[in-house]
Amino acid sequence: MDVTEGKATPAQRHKARHFAVQAIYQWMLTNYPASEIEKQFKEDQPMQGTDMEYFHDLLNGVINNVKDLDIIYAPHLSRPLDDLDLVDKAILRMSTYELMYRQEIPFKVIINESILLAKKFAEQDSHKFVNGVLDKVVKGIK
Repeated sequence: MDVTEGKATPAQRHKARHFAVQAIYQWMLTNYPASEIEKQFKEDQPMQGTDMEYFHDLLNGVINNVKDLDIIYAPHLSRPLDDLDLVDKAILRMSTYELMYRQEIPFKVIINESILLAKKFAEQDSHKFVNGVLDKVVKGIK
């Protein structure tokens, strides 16, 4: 059930974010083109019920804007960008992309989704770190 027209449900967007974090992480490790990673995910992952347009937008948006995204959230880190865990970095990049370029989505939704993803994929207390950084990013944007 791909979403190609109309409005995606929160569950479909959640799945898009779930897979996008994994795809961004894969890109960070391999530096493969977004199109190759996207193709691989479509073939290998259970992506039914995912907002595929949103997944595509998140993956490509982060890759195409990665330097700008890092500049936006890096000042709010408690450690150097290069010392950041890759999962945390993938989540922060994706969330910062959403905060900057998908402003039709309430920032509270983006932060909440990021916390859930950090709880699922990252280290034990990463969700607190991600929440703190994104709160500061939002204040900087407003």
